[in-house]
Amino acid sequence: MTDILPPVHPGEILLEDYLLPLDMSAGALAKKLGVPRTRIERIVKETAPVTTDTALRLAKFFGTSPEFWTNLQSSYDLKIEAAHLREELERIERYKAA
Repeated sequence: MTDILPPVHPGEILLEDYLLPLDMSAGALAKKLGVPRTRIERIVKETAPVTTDTALRLAKFFGTSPEFWTNLQSSYDLKIEAAHLREELERIERYKAA
């Protein structure tokens, strides 16, 4: 599995594309979403994932879909895990029908 683009954590998207342009802090967003401040701070610091609960709240607030946020997280997780399992995955032969 080769990827041209490096893994991008959803927290980077949240920070760069949403919070900074709106001049909004993680704490202010957390308050508007009704979640602990630390949840949004950890996502923005890229130390916590976007959960389905958070994806639903971000989607409602920013007018996106929850799938947008969960797909960002899923893509990130797959790229990280693929890199971690690279050698093991290379040893697996693709199934060929007889």
